[in-house]
Amino acid sequence: MKKFVALVGTNTAKSTNRKLLQYMKKRYADDAEIEVVELKGLPIFKKSEEVYIPQQARDIADKIDASDGVIIGTPEYDHSIPALLSSALAWLSYGIHPLMDKPVMIVGTSYGTLGASRAQAQLRQILDSPELKATVLPSSEFLLGHSLQAFDDNGDLKSATESQKLDGLFDDFLEFVDLTEKLGHSKQIHEQEASSTFSWDNGTTGDDK
Repeated sequence: MKKFVALVGTNTAKSTNRKLLQYMKKRYADDAEIEVVELKGLPIFKKSEEVYIPQQARDIADKIDASDGVIIGTPEYDHSIPALLSSALAWLSYGIHPLMDKPVMIVGTSYGTLGASRAQAQLRQILDSPELKATVLPSSEFLLGHSLQAFDDNGDLKSATESQKLDGLFDDFLEFVDLTEKLGHSKQIHEQEASSTFSWDNGTTGDDK
């Protein structure tokens, strides 16, 4: 059975993204063990001379390392991902690289109509950066709009159409994970680039973190 880590990309107490990940954990329990992992509590990213990484970030990295893949649930704030998720990804690329060549599935919910579409597009770009270099499920989005009305009292999706759509994407992700296990030839090169060419301290990384 596959083992996945599902990252809740928000610290909102009543997040529908958290509810969606919990629904996936329950719905696909026969196919995969999904651990829903909170990012709340992580401090805002800050570079330090001693390359300090919070223990919570290290613990999340260990969970990702031990998993077969990652599912990220993101809301959309001002056409972008939340600051919490952006900061968490920065910690997970600061001297550690748990997402390197790791299969990732992106899902998103929003109170409005678009279902976090712009945030998902931005998240894909971030995950493709040299210091993260995750392997994101291509051409597949699960965009759940009007999410406040989307779940019943048991936490299940009300819409059979949305459930079937999610089922299809999750089946694709399971196959994608199997496929990426066979495509690890460049992983060592990516890791070498991340630790040297794109070093935080030698000025060659693309951004000033």
